[in-house]
Amino acid sequence: MPQNPPQIAIIGAGIFVKSQYLPRLAEISDLVTLKAIWSRSEKSAREAGEIARKVFGNVECKFGDDGFDEIVSDPDIVGVIVAIAGQIQVDMSLKLLKAGKHVLQAISEAETALSSYNSFYNNKSSAQKIWAVAENYRFEPAFVESRKLVSEIGDMMSVQVLIEGSMNSSNPYFSSSWRRNFTGGFILDMGVHYIAGLRMLVGCEVASVSAMTSHVDTTLPPPDTISSLFQLENGCSGVFVMLVSSKSPKIIWRVVGLNGTVQVERGNKDGQHGYVVTLFTANKETKSTFYPFSGVTEELKAFLSDISRASLQKGNKIEAEARLSYIEGAQDVAVLDAMLESGMKHGAMVKVKKF
Repeated sequence: MPQNPPQIAIIGAGIFVKSQYLPRLAEISDLVTLKAIWSRSEKSAREAGEIARKVFGNVECKFGDDGFDEIVSDPDIVGVIVAIAGQIQVDMSLKLLKAGKHVLQAISEAETALSSYNSFYNNKSSAQKIWAVAENYRFEPAFVESRKLVSEIGDMMSVQVLIEGSMNSSNPYFSSSWRRNFTGGFILDMGVHYIAGLRMLVGCEVASVSAMTSHVDTTLPPPDTISSLFQLENGCSGVFVMLVSSKSPKIIWRVVGLNGTVQVERGNKDGQHGYVVTLFTANKETKSTFYPFSGVTEELKAFLSDISRASLQKGNKIEAEARLSYIEGAQDVAVLDAMLESGMKHGAMVKVKKF
């Protein structure tokens, strides 16, 4: 007898929910039932609900403390996507987890979140619940395929990451108050994804960093630029340069090996946004492949698959998809935290905490 799709809720009705989560869930509506969407305000919940109802006709709009409590106590809701301000998402996730829900959330700071994570999983019964981190870069086909190519170019000689962002007044996230009030600002909120891409690509950890930071664009919170040297655990060194806002946006990861080079560059083709992956071989051949964005969809599929398996294996610990691991998300943040700490210490070498 086929299993019914899991019923989930979304906590949050902001930009990413409306522009990414709802459209991507609509694409895989055969795999999931969206039962409820919550926001602190009734207006936001209803606006998001209108979008969701185009595919999920029976979705319920919840708001305020009472609405959140209704989701917490609803036995039919088995999974929840938490997409709210970074400062409060861990507390809300914990309430949902303790009520028996599986949770997918972003991570924007490491140590407090990990302390909560470890405390939660010290309870044996908690091992049956999935607390996953939403990091779609680890699910982008471009990075999955590039990691395979990196393993073919011999010993690493150098790694370069260049991020020239486009966070200006025309960007919908520009006026996001919680990102502006968050320690690390846009460098941390945006940069964690680029670090995830770096770690995915090289297949080993960043051991230490030495960085300089500055604040140039006063329309943005400090810092808005970071230039860092880093050393990987395999001994290879590299550079990570990030500008939150540039007039000429460009996003590139590049790994140079003894027998070739792999480059991943943000771009578009035939109206689709994605990444161009290029392999430069030792015999001067060049091969490029374009991969459209699909990381959010693949991330959601993995989470839904995990919670469906969990429903079938009640009482047993679930081995969730490793790329959704909370530890992976914390390690991404730890690299940026080390860079920001080094910047405050005028470039002093800082070892990256390992979780």
